[in-house]
Amino acid sequence: MTGRPMEQDWHLAQINIGRLVAAKGDPRVQPFFDALDRINALAESSPGFVWRLKDDAGNATAITYSPDPLLIPNMSVWTDADSLFAFVYRSAHTPEMARRREYFDRFEGAYQALWWIPAGTFPTINDGLSRLWLLDRFGPCPQAFTFKARFLAPDGAGPPVDHRPDPWCIGRA
Repeated sequence: MTGRPMEQDWHLAQINIGRLVAAKGDPRVQPFFDALDRINALAESSPGFVWRLKDDAGNATAITYSPDPLLIPNMSVWTDADSLFAFVYRSAHTPEMARRREYFDRFEGAYQALWWIPAGTFPTINDGLSRLWLLDRFGPCPQAFTFKARFLAPDGAGPPVDHRPDPWCIGRA
């Protein structure tokens, strides 16, 4: 074994959450909602995409998981970290993500977490929230990490890898 993860055995799950500056329908966040279908279709057609969290409308913005109705989740699963990284930081998703401060309040604490799951399984909101908690509480670890300190799949060996996301992408949301 070369120490490289057996990616067919493991997939990469991600969660990111954000608190909208206003409710859906408000002109301040309407461009975000207008871009959702296009960006979700881009994700689903991207190499390495496996699954994403959806509600009946085809996105996850109406899924309620907290008392705050402006807090919205996004979760997805990818075959490998490079595929997710390419979608997030090297596709038409990137300019939309660059506008996040127009639509979302700055977030105190971890708002994005990555973790490995056995291929063929899918995370729940509670799985994702627990990974955010771990990351917030203990920093990057094999159970919850970021692109700046990405751990290899459980059957891989070696230190965390820095994927080197663009500096403007990794600040607090």
